[in-house]
Amino acid sequence: MKILYVGDVVGRPGRAAIFGLLPRLNRDRGIDAAIVNCENAAGGKGVTPEIADTFLSNGALVLTSGNHVWQYPEIQSYMATEPRLIRPANYPEAPGRGSVRVELEDGRTLGVVQVEGRVFMRSLECPFAAAEREINNLGKTTAILVDIHAEATSEKQAFGWHFDGRVSAVVGTHTHVQTADERILPNGTAFITDVGMTGPHDSVIGMRKEAAIERLLTQRFKGHHVATDNVLLCAVYIETDDLTGKSTKIERLRVPWE
Repeated sequence: MKILYVGDVVGRPGRAAIFGLLPRLNRDRGIDAAIVNCENAAGGKGVTPEIADTFLSNGALVLTSGNHVWQYPEIQSYMATEPRLIRPANYPEAPGRGSVRVELEDGRTLGVVQVEGRVFMRSLECPFAAAEREINNLGKTTAILVDIHAEATSEKQAFGWHFDGRVSAVVGTHTHVQTADERILPNGTAFITDVGMTGPHDSVIGMRKEAAIERLLTQRFKGHHVATDNVLLCAVYIETDDLTGKSTKIERLRVPWE
């Protein structure tokens, strides 16, 4: 199976990159399943039902999210009826779901799971235990990808090692900075600490750099405004073996959008 995972989409520039590049990447690489992290797609924080719908109709098969997905209240009722938008499985009594099993046109199946880390983040249920539960609930699948949305690189790497050989891929999201450590772990799981950000890279994690610098110099909040320049789509391309579910390839992508 050929899987494309697109890292955190930030604001209008990130959405433009998705609309302009995702259909082309799907076509040129023969992608079977494209997954997009959309939690910051609306103004740099959160996602709306309308934006989620446009992503799903422009080449995304599944949408993952993260800790900012709750920004717009209307997304909660949307998640309750649209299983292709998932949220971290370790939130207590939250609407929606933490995993989804989708069937491709050729009958192959892909499971997608998302959990949120706890180091420097909220005190949620253990992400390891939540992932175990969701993976078990998926049933038989051709491939499984897990998104760990976390702050600490150590937590994401420990998570990857723990699930090596039990899922096809573990990809990290949340920090918006693409790491250069993509690899196939010894038991066949593709791993990267962070996929990176789809949005403006002449910025501070997607926001205007001037405001971020002033806030750090003065320790006074100056607001968050999405930057506009040097827009890149950051993603990983993964190939899996349909018989074993193990990964045979992972490639890190940084695709410019003009």
